[in-house]
Amino acid sequence: MGPDSQPSRQLEMDALVGYLLLSGVLLSMGLIVVGLAWRFANTGRVSFDYSIKGMNLFQFVVNEIRLVMHGQLSPRVMVSGGIVVLMLTPYLRVLASMVYFIAALKNWKYSLFTAFVLAVLTFSLFLR
Repeated sequence: MGPDSQPSRQLEMDALVGYLLLSGVLLSMGLIVVGLAWRFANTGRVSFDYSIKGMNLFQFVVNEIRLVMHGQLSPRVMVSGGIVVLMLTPYLRVLASMVYFIAALKNWKYSLFTAFVLAVLTFSLFLR
């Protein structure tokens, strides 16, 4: 590989991370807006009465997936999906960075740091 391949790879990674973050935020916003509009069309309100107290993110995701699997797609599930996508977007960004540091750059120092950040994020998603 020539000396120009490193900056080219960095630009590709920057573009990938940018698209990942933009896509996550736009998808999240779309799901939330659709859920709120659907709720307003059905009830004339945009508020929801449900509690996620005592649940971590993964329990929340499993609960919402169960509702969808049982055919209970609702405005609340749409908004919840938007929240989940928004919460997982930075997680996927760190995961993509770690894969990039390991596979493309073979930079073990940055790979280790990124793996540590990913481990902390993973642990935090399991906290209540």
